[in-house]
Amino acid sequence: MISRRSLPLLALLPLAAPRIARAAFPDRPVTMIVPYAPGGSADVLARVIAPEMARILGQSVVVELRPGAGGNIGAAYVASSARADGYTFLLGSVSLATGPSLTTLNFDPVGGLTPLGGIGAVPNMLVVSPESPFRNLADLLAAARAQPGAISYGSSGLGTGSHLAGELLAAATDTQLLHVPYRGSGAVYPDLIAQRINFLLDAMGSSSGQVRAGSVRALGVTSLQRSDVFPEVPTIAEQGVPGFEFSLWLGFFTRAGTPPDAFARLEAASRAAIATPLVHQRLQEAAAIGIPTDAAGFSRYFTADVERWAKLVAEGKIRRLET
Repeated sequence: MISRRSLPLLALLPLAAPRIARAAFPDRPVTMIVPYAPGGSADVLARVIAPEMARILGQSVVVELRPGAGGNIGAAYVASSARADGYTFLLGSVSLATGPSLTTLNFDPVGGLTPLGGIGAVPNMLVVSPESPFRNLADLLAAARAQPGAISYGSSGLGTGSHLAGELLAAATDTQLLHVPYRGSGAVYPDLIAQRINFLLDAMGSSSGQVRAGSVRALGVTSLQRSDVFPEVPTIAEQGVPGFEFSLWLGFFTRAGTPPDAFARLEAASRAAIATPLVHQRLQEAAAIGIPTDAAGFSRYFTADVERWAKLVAEGKIRRLET
């Protein structure tokens, strides 16, 4: 027999039932937004990591490309338009750290996104045509100083890693270099090989194949130490530009406000996926350097990079990008 005192408790049961019955995250496919062109380092790694994450999560992880504006179109979508439920997350890169200082954005990478975990940092390789008269970095810089603004370099687009690496090189060597943006690094190579532009600072993940094929010649790498993949290629730092370093880091972000349970599941899945032998092998092939894969460590890494670029702009070492 139900007493009058029990009635208020019974009245609460319908309200509590939906919480008890709520399915654990994820209960449907998850989308990984890759804001870069097909065939690049980010796209290649995403398609290796996604199946591994799917196996761990028990749901499909769909790779969706939203390229444009140096990665900002896809990033803006996750930060401003996608629901903060964990079902859409971003594979972002260094442009999220540089954007607040170098450009005017229509979204807030720091406030609108939450770092989920790092993947790796890929150095760039400075490559020239096999027929180029430049045999080393000193030759290239001598020509740049003799003809200010005449030595050109291609990039994947305004604000991309290949562009920022060129800006850093110009600042570090006090030279004027002519930036020529393209739509993806793949579009640069025909003009580079034909010497319509002088050089390219491309991520090693995509430049290594061109070097091995003999299509281009490598003059230097942007890591502080020589790469294990190309130990014969000297660093830019050891060629008279001490301390020069640039890497195109990649990492995962969710929209700010993602529920803690969904965030924790994505973090665990991404860390486990990156640790698998297949993904580890792909990162080694891309000459990637390890960075923090946990959310707390990657958040500190990201914050430090945001502050680094802000300081470079404040000190006048890097100019804001013209759009």
